[in-house]
Amino acid sequence: MAAVGTWAFSEPAVDRLRCLISAGRHATDAVEEALAEVENDPETGHHIVGRGGFPNSGGVLECDAAIMEGRAGRFGAVAALRGVGSPVHVARRVMDRSPHSLLVGEGAVAFAKEQGFTVEPNDSMLTAHSTQAYQEYVDKQQRVSGHDTLGLIALDNMGNITVGVSTSGAPFKSPGRVGAAAATGDGDKIMCYCPSFHVVQLMKQGSSPSDACQAVLDGIIRRTSPDRCFEIGLIALNMKGEVGAASSVEFPYTCWNQDKASVEKRTNRPHSILSDGGGNRK
Repeated sequence: MAAVGTWAFSEPAVDRLRCLISAGRHATDAVEEALAEVENDPETGHHIVGRGGFPNSGGVLECDAAIMEGRAGRFGAVAALRGVGSPVHVARRVMDRSPHSLLVGEGAVAFAKEQGFTVEPNDSMLTAHSTQAYQEYVDKQQRVSGHDTLGLIALDNMGNITVGVSTSGAPFKSPGRVGAAAATGDGDKIMCYCPSFHVVQLMKQGSSPSDACQAVLDGIIRRTSPDRCFEIGLIALNMKGEVGAASSVEFPYTCWNQDKASVEKRTNRPHSILSDGGGNRK
């Protein structure tokens, strides 16, 4: 059993995963529950996840969420979903009850209503903090930096491995913009490289999670050049419960496995085979 989450603010979610899978819960149920608790907490909105996140350029909060089961190969996702505080719940319903894998915008809202979810007015999705930030953007074109995505991976005691991700996307993004899944950082650029897919492929070929993440990051750096690489953080977890990460920026993350009594905080610092022994880029 093991779990890992992106960024330092994932610690409560990873601790929740620890409790749930230690009690015998299925990895999918555990990921959905842990992710939803963070999404629906207005206090974590400033991390650009769920309720209380930053709205788009039109002042409307749109959220993306996805959930995927590794063993069964099932997937469900929603994007540009408005008015639902825990979009991962809707993503799970897409996986379980829809013939489709991804629903976006008005289609996602219509499906949520069909499934009995309450779609709230936009004002109730925002907080004083996100409303003020939006007003400063409108009045002064003052932007908020950050591309945080909460990504969770859990391995349960039956060998099921599940990934869940959630984000409200780049602050004041264009309406309808969809974020990247399973990695974190500048989602628009991350999607061009499919890094999470390549990490999994390398692990299937025998690479450790750490080596796989670093190899994929190094490949991206070769193509973009070290001085122009965008913000990206990768996490991975294999069936042995081993965790790995790589990033182009300082990247805190949290993890746990069954040999530990509590969640561990780690920080990945940028390192590449494209640098010399002194840490200087070639």
